[in-house]
Amino acid sequence: MSTNGYPQPSGAFEGDLFEAMDDTGLDEPRPRQRYWLHALLFLLTLLSTTVVGAGFAQSFRLNFPSSFNGDLQGYRFMLQQPSYLLQGLPFSLTLLTILMAHEMGHYLTARYYGVDVSLPYFLPAPTLIGTMGAFIRIRSAIFSKRALFDIGIAGPLAGFVVLLAPLAVGLSLSRVSPGAVHQSDLIFGSPLLLRLFEAIAFPGVRPEDIYLHPMARAAWVGLLATALNLLPIGQLDGGHILYSFLGERTRWLSRFFVALLIPMGIVFKTYSWLLWAVLLFFFAMRHPAIYDPYPIGRARTWLGIAALIILILTFTLSPVRANGL
Repeated sequence: MSTNGYPQPSGAFEGDLFEAMDDTGLDEPRPRQRYWLHALLFLLTLLSTTVVGAGFAQSFRLNFPSSFNGDLQGYRFMLQQPSYLLQGLPFSLTLLTILMAHEMGHYLTARYYGVDVSLPYFLPAPTLIGTMGAFIRIRSAIFSKRALFDIGIAGPLAGFVVLLAPLAVGLSLSRVSPGAVHQSDLIFGSPLLLRLFEAIAFPGVRPEDIYLHPMARAAWVGLLATALNLLPIGQLDGGHILYSFLGERTRWLSRFFVALLIPMGIVFKTYSWLLWAVLLFFFAMRHPAIYDPYPIGRARTWLGIAALIILILTFTLSPVRANGL
């Protein structure tokens, strides 16, 4: 048994997902916190997101459409002129603050309930945003639906609250640039909350004519991450929230929502939804069973409704698609 008295889980796939719990009940030694690994991954993610952010900043300064190939060249620019990275910090620091708030929301709530949990693991990657996100590992069982609900919702709520200020500030630094968006290799979707902020900052201006400052772009990534994690599927945060209300019936709903991603990807030509459907189906559908007959209560029901509203505000049917499709 671990020091908090909970049985240890077996290893399983995680993204920003909770670890699937082992139902064998076998005792295993509690793993040590590898602080060096958490720090190394964070620093590498800071580097990779700063390189991408520098590309966003340079394109914004010159009023050029952003290009993923141009962002990758940032690693060469970094070696030639290290000061090149400084302009990428508004993007990277904003994004990592939002991701950290999300993960620490999970972490601190889990610790409050005595759940054995790791510190956040950040994932550097040569992607459009310089990272694959972050995750924590839940290493002991959760025995009540209220604890599951609180741990599940704490991350999206914390990340959502933290991204509001940089979204507003980033939009105040953005500019009107007719046609710039359509000249880009990629077209980024506009969630409802972003459109509301844009209508306040740029009344009467079409969303496609607004060139987002890198800080606003980082907040946009935070909106996307929040929406993805609130999808009511399996081991995603939204799946945990839904399980708190419906229990094992969530299994069939998760399959329905995963299947729904396929026509979404085809109809809206956002083929990343197809990749998400495959990954979630094979690696994130299994939810650990919780045998708890007690309801989660009225206050958490209202919080669940708030999570649904946040999902509606942050979700977009076509987050990123290639120009011309």
